[in-house]
Amino acid sequence: QVQLVESGGGLVQAGGSLRLSCAASGRTFSAYAMGWFRQAPGEEREFVATISRNGAATYYADSVKGRFTISRDNAKNTVYLQMNTLKPEDTAVYYCAATEKTTSRFPDEYEFWGQGTQVTVSS
Repeated sequence: QVQLVESGGGLVQAGGSLRLSCAASGRTFSAYAMGWFRQAPGEEREFVATISRNGAATYYADSVKGRFTISRDNAKNTVYLQMNTLKPEDTAVYYCAATEKTTSRFPDEYEFWGQGTQVTVSS
């Protein structure tokens, strides 16, 4: 069983930046592709980004492409989401997740989830 803990959320002004971190337990982190999802109040869970086991392949939602970057450090069992040029519509709870798929944009294909971290972007 994998445990995931997100951190780095907070309040930021529009146009600013935040970096989210997701720390995974155990020594099997490199066996999983990782993803970031977000959910705003009253909205469905939304795909943000995913990264393959070795970090060679990444995919992004159109809404964040060019602004967000997903990366991972397998030696630290950690995946990151660098968020630049933040907009008020980026406000949501952001979740880290792990999947046995190569990469995935579908939440049903992820086996493990973190507790979420709040990101609020003010205008």
